[in-house]
Amino acid sequence: MPPTLASLVHHSALKLTVRAGEERLATPVRWAHASELADPVPYMEGGELLLITALKLDAEDPEAMRRYVRRLGQAGVAGLGFAVGVHYATIPDALVDAAAEEGLPLLEVPRRTPFLAISKAVSAAISAEQYQAVTAGFAAQRDLTKQALGGGPAGLLAALAGQVDGWAALYDATGAVVAAAPEWAARRAARLTPEVERLHARTPPASLVVGGEADRVELHTLGTSRRPRAALAVGTGAPLGTAERYAVHSAIALLTLTTERSRSLHEAEQRVGAAVLRMLLAGEPEHARTAAGSLYGDLLDAPYRLIIAEAASATAARAHADGRTAPHGAPRPVDAPRPVAGERAVAAPVRAGEAPAGPLAALAEHVEAAAARAGEALLVVPDGERLVLLTADGGAAARACVGYAAAVDQARTTGQALAGRTDEPVMGLSAPAGPIAAATAYRQAEQALSVARRRGRALVEHEEVATGSVVQLLSDDAVRAFADGLLRALREHDATGRGDLVASLRAWLSRHGQWDAAAAELGVHRHTLRYRMRRVEEILGRSLDDPDVRMELWLALKATSGTE
Repeated sequence: MPPTLASLVHHSALKLTVRAGEERLATPVRWAHASELADPVPYMEGGELLLITALKLDAEDPEAMRRYVRRLGQAGVAGLGFAVGVHYATIPDALVDAAAEEGLPLLEVPRRTPFLAISKAVSAAISAEQYQAVTAGFAAQRDLTKQALGGGPAGLLAALAGQVDGWAALYDATGAVVAAAPEWAARRAARLTPEVERLHARTPPASLVVGGEADRVELHTLGTSRRPRAALAVGTGAPLGTAERYAVHSAIALLTLTTERSRSLHEAEQRVGAAVLRMLLAGEPEHARTAAGSLYGDLLDAPYRLIIAEAASATAARAHADGRTAPHGAPRPVDAPRPVAGERAVAAPVRAGEAPAGPLAALAEHVEAAAARAGEALLVVPDGERLVLLTADGGAAARACVGYAAAVDQARTTGQALAGRTDEPVMGLSAPAGPIAAATAYRQAEQALSVARRRGRALVEHEEVATGSVVQLLSDDAVRAFADGLLRALREHDATGRGDLVASLRAWLSRHGQWDAAAAELGVHRHTLRYRMRRVEEILGRSLDDPDVRMELWLALKATSGTE
């Protein structure tokens, strides 16, 4: 505690006597300052013990003393020390009465006590208090370090809560509470998730204070990367003192070290995960299990889902590079799956150690947090502009992906960006698969991702692709370009008014080549229809007897049906 007026009064060497304001002797003293100015207030900061001899004061004028004392009280002066035996033998009654009326502590300083002695006493007490705070801070740091090494973050939070006489909580990158001390604090901490998310949007290191004096909470980001990986909340019933501040800073440093160590381990785990995924895709599940050890539990044995995610901007750029543009800004699929070492036309080379960024980082953090809370194994592999996830079928991580995608689609529907982001991921989700079918699951996820791009959706499951209509796939610009080229000569012929070959071809194909039925639909004689079909063959230079030709023409007609 800092020195108080009471501690100075009880200081045996100072011989101070209380003449007024006895009820406020517990007031802390920030400094002792001597001033003979008639108005020293402009040079005061508040909390000082003002020492005077009344050299320039009319200390016997009641009205002047009331104004003087009132101004000192309004400035936050802790007390007034009056030296007797210098200009006044005793403290004038006018000053005593004014101090009593204002409630300002008034101390009589005997002539044999120099002001310097009082200043030294205050300075020594402040230094002792600061030394005690530093010592307590070092002791707290040792205790917190011991708890962090022995009990992990949970033990550290428990020790910190005791140090600050309050509560403490740890949040993950998504703003979810992962540990709290005491246990009841988890409910209080959970209500601060919106503030934690707002704090994560700032450039670290960042801090935030919420609540009032009786329920004060400090929030601090943890980690050294540009995106905070965790946050610490400390709740107290009053502002932190020096010793408590040392404890909080020590906890931040220790938790940051823990976070960064976990980050390094996480990156190493991702490199192992990339190797495991390569083995699975190459059809070597036994080698994959050996390499993984116990890292992923029984994830590689139970039915799992494979998810491939790309940022919307990456899918758009990929479509643009392929010369295709999707309707309403939806990206288009690539022509074929990318090859992977050890497997042909299945997947891209999985590159380890490339941390996801932007929307993929947010998705990874969201899914990893869900898996961690459920105690569920999860394989996450950054792959260039993609993120590959292997998650238990029906598990928390898979549900988190679906929920994340639903939120993105809802935000798109309402025209609002999710949590201030505009570049959200696009995902493809495979059907449930086992370890020997990883390559098939990867191919399914790519196919679902392709459809998600085309439809402008955040996530598509492979089951939707398998049960959908092939006609929906004809909306691709490359398909329409092919269709336009195939039918261009027929349309140019019809434009001259020399016949309706396109409509006749559509009717004939839709009636499976039945001349009478197609002619009746067109309202022409069947010989006329036969003549038109011969003209189609002549113009295209292709035979309608070829089933492949009929298939291509029918798909071309379906692909361009909305443009005619």
